[in-house]
Amino acid sequence: MLRPGRFDRRVIVEKPDLKGRVNILKVHAKDVKLDKTVNFDEIALATSGAVGADLANMMNEAAIMAVKEGRKAVSQKDLFEAVEIVLVGKEKKDRILSKEERRIVSYHEVGHALIAAIQKDAEPVQKITIVPRTMGALGYVMQVPEEEKYLMSKKELEARLVTAFGGRAAEELVFDTITTGAANDIEQATDIARAMVTQYGMSETFGLMGLAKTQDQYLSARTVLNCSEDTAAQIDGVVMEMLKKAYDEAKRILSENREVMDEIAEYLIQKETITGKEFMRIYRRAKGIPEPEEENTAPDESEASEASAENRGEAASVPEKAEEKKPEKSSFEEVLREANIVIPAMPGAKKDADEEPADEENQDEANPGEAEKNKETAETDSNGNPNDFREV
Repeated sequence: MLRPGRFDRRVIVEKPDLKGRVNILKVHAKDVKLDKTVNFDEIALATSGAVGADLANMMNEAAIMAVKEGRKAVSQKDLFEAVEIVLVGKEKKDRILSKEERRIVSYHEVGHALIAAIQKDAEPVQKITIVPRTMGALGYVMQVPEEEKYLMSKKELEARLVTAFGGRAAEELVFDTITTGAANDIEQATDIARAMVTQYGMSETFGLMGLAKTQDQYLSARTVLNCSEDTAAQIDGVVMEMLKKAYDEAKRILSENREVMDEIAEYLIQKETITGKEFMRIYRRAKGIPEPEEENTAPDESEASEASAENRGEAASVPEKAEEKKPEKSSFEEVLREANIVIPAMPGAKKDADEEPADEENQDEANPGEAEKNKETAETDSNGNPNDFREV
């Protein structure tokens, strides 16, 4: 196929972008009943990096959840839960944690969320939970970007490093010890820091020098160092220094907000799962920050329904008032009468409409011959055939 003269064109199918994920979700939702709350744009934002098979699985899981709960249509809540099932597995409620472990997991996750909320370059928090999942996670923080990005700045990557170490920093501050729960966080932070040094040229030591290459981009995408052993050792030292700096920053942020962390952690232990809005409401209340104008000025559902009803009543009453004020049209005869114009009656003209017509019986008695003739005409048509109806 790749010899000269043959078909040597390569078709590369990459992971879908935001618009592509929205279109894929619409394709898989054709045979699924959806309610009015479904918003594919929000689901597509929360599934960055997902391929078509993942999105199809999410839609299928959402439909199954709706059926289990006895509903005939899939809601936005079902879709978000399906996203979590595909990414981190189903809830494993039969796994019972001790009180101490629940406190550790709660502080660990709140540490991630609190640092994400305080930093300007971090993604907003969508959900916090300490319910174990089938893929091994004892809890997690779900962050959803406000928009899809194709480039990341150095500040955003550094914010990710600090957020990743928020859980370990919270454990050390509160319990004076560390656990194995930060294994995945350490792995992700190390990968980010190493890529910043070897691929993105974001270290002062090596500057703009490319020290790694990506092999098999569309298969394993494995990164291989392209430097000497001495340089590789120096890279390890720079990466270690970046990680230590991020960890110290995480500890500083949580130490300054210890009271807020304690309040949110206790609330999470009671509820097990809280939304991003609940988390930010507690955070603002603890810090004395006023709520945004949208939340303060937003009326309740009952008030909104009453206001809409009043608006509908006012809108309905407007035509009635308009009809009352609308002047009645004067007839032609009234206009002539006001102008004192008299039109002489023509011979054979009809009487005024105001005069009551004579009874049919009196007319028949006055003209018996004409009545008999009309009767015969009504009973037969022009060909002499009988009629079954009378013309009015």
